Order: sequence, then structure tokens, then C-alpha cells
Amino acid sequence: MWSRKNKKPKLEKKDLSIHDVRKAVHAYADAKPSDVPLSVIIKEDLTLDYELLAPYLKAVPIQNFYMSRETYELFEEQDRNLALDIDLVQHAVDQYMKQTQELPVIDDDPYKRISYYKLENHHLLQRRPERDFYLTKEEFMITYKKPE
Repeated sequence: MWSRKNKKPKLEKKDLSIHDVRKAVHAYADAKPSDVPLSVIIKEDLTLDYELLAPYLKAVPIQNFYMSRETYELFEEQDRNLALDIDLVQHAVDQYMKQTQELPVIDDDPYKRISYYKLENHHLLQRRPERDFYLTKEEFMITYKKPE
């Protein structure tokens, strides 16, 4: 009877590495129009939109990969909570700095560890992550890697 003309070809599932997915994300970022934000490839649950990445991946990964909306870092399935925590804390840090024009770091901490207490006092943190985050030198971005 009726057939759909715009049926998308079914992509096969493959065991892709985080490196493969990272390369595809970079290729997509280079090819996308400048007025389109990279965040369009990030779904609400922080998984990637593999349909948009299909021309670069040529497959769908077997395991899910997650990307932080705030930092665009890519994570494997076992690090999903880290991606969620980064988004939570980075957003709170940005809001804190807008409100106070101060850095939300623990006073006199040489590693510039983020102060959850300061963020909570401003009602910017819905839950306290179980790991520490640190302020980097790059545009007030956070990282989970302790500086040396």
C-alpha cells in the first residue's frame, strides 16, 4: 500500500570506543553551521543523538555515551553520574558567579575546590555530589580532576 519515502536506513550496532565517538562529535562540530549549538546532539538524559552523528559514526554504539551540556565532556556508560554531577555543579557555579561576582571556592584552598556550602546557601545546588570539583583556569569551568 503506502510506503514512506523518507525512511531512514537502519544503522547497525557496533562496539565503538569513546575515541571513535569523540572523533565523530568533533567532525559533527566542524561541519555544523556556526549558528547551531553543539548541544543539539545532547538529549535530555545526556545521551547523544546518534541520528545526527550517523554520517560520522556509520553505526550506533552498543553502549551509551553521555555528554555534559555544560562542559561538552564525553563519558562512557559507567561515568553517567559524573556527567550529571558536572552539569549540576557547573550550572550552580555559573549562577553563583552571576549573583555574587565571586568564585564559589573554599577559602584558602590551594586547589580551588568548589564550596558546596556556598552554593547551597544560595539555593543553587539541589543535591550534594559525592565527589569534589575544582575550578580550572579556563573561563571558570570546573573539573573533577584534582590539580597537581
